[in-house]
Amino acid sequence: MKDSLVVIPTYNEKENIERIIRKVFSLEKEFDVLIVEDNSPDGTAEIVRRLMQEYPGRLHMEERKGKLGLGTAYIHGFKWALQREYEFIFEMDADFSHNPDDLLRLYDACANQGADVAIGSRYIKGVNVVNWPMGRVLMSYFASYYVRMVTRMKIMDTTAGFKCYRRRLLQTIDFSKIKFTGYAFQIEMKYTAWKLGFKIIEVPIIFTDRTEGQSKMSRGIFREAILGVIQLRFKRIRPVKAA
Repeated sequence: MKDSLVVIPTYNEKENIERIIRKVFSLEKEFDVLIVEDNSPDGTAEIVRRLMQEYPGRLHMEERKGKLGLGTAYIHGFKWALQREYEFIFEMDADFSHNPDDLLRLYDACANQGADVAIGSRYIKGVNVVNWPMGRVLMSYFASYYVRMVTRMKIMDTTAGFKCYRRRLLQTIDFSKIKFTGYAFQIEMKYTAWKLGFKIIEVPIIFTDRTEGQSKMSRGIFREAILGVIQLRFKRIRPVKAA
C-alpha cells in the first residue's frame, strides 16, 4: 500500500507547473504527484517529462487527447491512484491558488483526525480569499450558501477543489454515476460522500487567485454548478462494493 498521491490536472500551465511540482517535493512529508495533462499546446507536458527524469518513481503523468473537463481529469487520476493502492489521494490546482503547505494539514485531518475527506475550506472561518474581485468573492460565497440550502449539506465551502480523500471513500463511489465535469463536479463529489455517510472535515485555508497563466473559470462552468445542484437534490446514490 502506497501512502499519498497529489493529482494535479493541467491545461496550459507552463508558467506554474515546475514550481508547483518542486514545491510539493520539498515538503517534509513525502507525496507522489500525478499530472493529468490535457494536451496543452503551450508545452506543459514537455516540462513534466523533463522533471520525471529528476524525480523517478515519484512524478507521473497521464496524457489525454484534449481538454476533457476537470471532473474527468480527477476521475482519471482517482482510478489511477486506486489501481496503485494509494491510501490518501489529493486534489490540487497547478496555479498556487492552493498552497502546497496545506497538503500537510489535509493529510493530518484524514490520517489522524478520522476524516474520510478533508476539504481545504475558504469559508469555514470567515472569507479567506486573496486577489479576487469582490463580485467573484460574493458569487462564490453565495453559491456555497445556495448549495447548502438546496442539498442540506453542512459544508461551508461546497465548491472547494482542494481536498484529500481516503482510499476507502473513493472505492465506494460509482464514478460512472458522477455526471458533471466542471466545478459542479466538486459539489457532486462532496454530496455523494455526504449521502454515503462518510466523515467530512473542513480545514481552513487561504485561497490566493493565480498570478501566472489564465483562469479556467467561465460563466458556463458556473451555470452548470448552479443548475446541477437541483438535479443532485433528487439523485439516488448507492455505494459500490470495494474492489
